[in-house]
Amino acid sequence: MATKEKKDASRVVKGQELEVEHLTEIADVSPKQARALLRKHGADWTKLKDEAEDLKED
Repeated sequence: MATKEKKDASRVVKGQELEVEHLTEIADVSPKQARALLRKHGADWTKLKDEAEDLKED
């Protein structure tokens, strides 16, 4: 019987690197910040953009 691998929630999967790059370009945040936002909000781009704007204001 095969067991499911647990995914490390602290890492962005390889396919999401494009999303990290995209978010860094459109929101002017660091890749580290972009990964954290993607882990927190998933693909909710409206929320991602809002949160990224808040990060830039700090």
